[in-house]
Amino acid sequence: MRKVVLSSAATLFLAGCAAKLPPVEVTRFHVSETIAAGTVATRPLGDIDGSTIEFRTYDIAVKRELSRLGYAEGPNPAFSAEIGYSREARERLAKASPVTIGIGGGSFGRHTGIGLGTSFGIGGDNSRKTIISRLEVRLKRNADGAVVWEGRAQTEAPSNAPSAQPGLAADKLSRALFEGFPGESGKTILVP
Repeated sequence: MRKVVLSSAATLFLAGCAAKLPPVEVTRFHVSETIAAGTVATRPLGDIDGSTIEFRTYDIAVKRELSRLGYAEGPNPAFSAEIGYSREARERLAKASPVTIGIGGGSFGRHTGIGLGTSFGIGGDNSRKTIISRLEVRLKRNADGAVVWEGRAQTEAPSNAPSAQPGLAADKLSRALFEGFPGESGKTILVP
């Protein structure tokens, strides 16, 4: 019985942790409901430096999802997947005041007592940062340069949350972006 209770408690704890991950806002556009898989090469979108560790992190996450969908790297690729990403920090104010005051009293026969207590928040400031992470992918047909599919994904998390780290954000954004590929064109959805 004790093992069952501990196992249930651990499951509830982990479910509570998983529930705190922020959803991903995803918007996709494409020319048709079916896009035939083929060979693909990835490259940076716009002026993004393709030699950075951060680009490689997003590149690996996108390649993993494309591979899951049947796209493979190879010579003379039929498609190019252009990858863009960004991260920005936004200040947000703390919700609760760092100061609390409590007053209490009591009477026990002939003895009466009264108490007063205060508490102050120590350390840090009253604001925290939220990290906004974005991923954009454009799938181009190399034969004519036409964009056949493009998608954007965005999520935000407190700066001290694990999901705000670039590696975890890249995985989460790419999974959400390609979920149900190609997706409904022109519709913004939330992916948990």
